[in-house]
Amino acid sequence: MVHRVIPLLDQRNHATQALRSATPVDGPLLDTLHRPLHDLRISVTDRCNFRCSYCMPKAVFDKDYPYLPHSALLSFEEITRVARVAVAQGVRKIRLTGGEPLLRKNIEVLVAQLAALRTPDGQPLDLTLTTNGALLARKAQALKDAGLQRLTVSLDGLDDRIFRQMNDVDFPVRDVLDGLDAAHRAGLAHIKVNMVVQRGTNDHEILPMARHFKGSGNTLRFIEYMDVGATNGWRMDQVVPSREVLQTLQTEWALRPLAPAAPGETAQRWAYADGSGEIGLISSVTQAFCADCSRARLSTDGKLYLCLFATQGHDLRSLLRGDASEDQLAGALQHIWQGRSDRYSALRAALPFETGTGAKRVEMSYIGG
Repeated sequence: MVHRVIPLLDQRNHATQALRSATPVDGPLLDTLHRPLHDLRISVTDRCNFRCSYCMPKAVFDKDYPYLPHSALLSFEEITRVARVAVAQGVRKIRLTGGEPLLRKNIEVLVAQLAALRTPDGQPLDLTLTTNGALLARKAQALKDAGLQRLTVSLDGLDDRIFRQMNDVDFPVRDVLDGLDAAHRAGLAHIKVNMVVQRGTNDHEILPMARHFKGSGNTLRFIEYMDVGATNGWRMDQVVPSREVLQTLQTEWALRPLAPAAPGETAQRWAYADGSGEIGLISSVTQAFCADCSRARLSTDGKLYLCLFATQGHDLRSLLRGDASEDQLAGALQHIWQGRSDRYSALRAALPFETGTGAKRVEMSYIGG
């Protein structure tokens, strides 16, 4: 029997010249599944001062890990240029991520540049940032003054022993809580607190976290432990499904469902019946939300990724540093997004860990969560 080998072409791996030759067209920017481009997540650094096992485990990201050199990173001006083109194409929300974005020197300068952007109808962007909170106490006022509107803080528990164990650098939980207090004093409202729940590690912290943040003005969100990247040792038996988290919360409080705050929102919202706030459930494993995913991710070194679970990105840095015009950048962005068909989470059960190309998925620390 003769076996034929049929080569597979990854259509996302466009050559720079093909991107440069793409020209923008009028009309709504939709991908192959008719999803608009609405959110842009921008990673400003691939470095972090935590070594959380679900993101940057110390065994891999050690002192010898080859981080990107500074020359490879997009400058603030290059990031702002991409953002300006994306906003003209329909982006209304920008989130700064990392790694840990507050490690990027003078990050408030970038915040100010992005805060000055306006949509085609003259509206400001929804500009937010995700941080582990380690440097928040010293940065909160500068971020607010620069124009940051909202903030998300990652916090996986209040038990100091568990928190130090999970961040794996012996960082105390008190310092993160102090950062949250500083953010409130600076005038940053509507702060979200994200807790990644892992069975057998911090699932006993669900109720203590809810008790602490109930009525605080912060929205606590519980995130299912995800199979991102290639180094976090993910196993399904460590996932605590959102429905189980909800059942745990309902042993102590009455909760009522809320409508999504915006199309494509990842969190299911639940309000405390006594009016003391709300919680969110992000069911990234058990209830895929690919159908209305409107997010693109710009990596630290200028590659555009169309999915958190992608294996390859599209090189925009070469265009930026090759004197591409605004129209060429806009055409490249349209060309990339209109060819998008990513829906990994919806297909998770049928997909192997590695794609047919043998390429491993990009690490979350490289493109942000």
